[in-house]
Amino acid sequence: MIEKRLTKTRIRAGIWEGVLSAGDSPPKLEVLLLEQPLSGVTVDPVAGRSGEWAVRVPIPAEVLSEGVQTFLIREAGTTETLAHFTIITGVAMEDDMRAEVDLLRQELDMLKRAFRRHCLETMG
Repeated sequence: MIEKRLTKTRIRAGIWEGVLSAGDSPPKLEVLLLEQPLSGVTVDPVAGRSGEWAVRVPIPAEVLSEGVQTFLIREAGTTETLAHFTIITGVAMEDDMRAEVDLLRQELDMLKRAFRRHCLETMG
């Protein structure tokens, strides 16, 4: 099985952009904010680079509010988070520990999934 990897390239004009390495056919992606899916995600082949896909996630203005919003990019139908990005509005980032706690929570979730996968692989 090919390991899928999604790498952020930039956020510009309200659109998060990244490159997905996923083999010959891209997985269907979903973007969640507060467990609610966002629409408009596109996955298109990168010209001249087999197995790589350009991912674009529009960030709707109506979901932005004061505080921290963390967007999770997942393969649809799974709990595997391929990437995430955080937007902080209304508060200076260096003064806001919520951003750090939110990132730590995301890393802890990733470690839990890796540990569970490791346990399943070594037991069976």
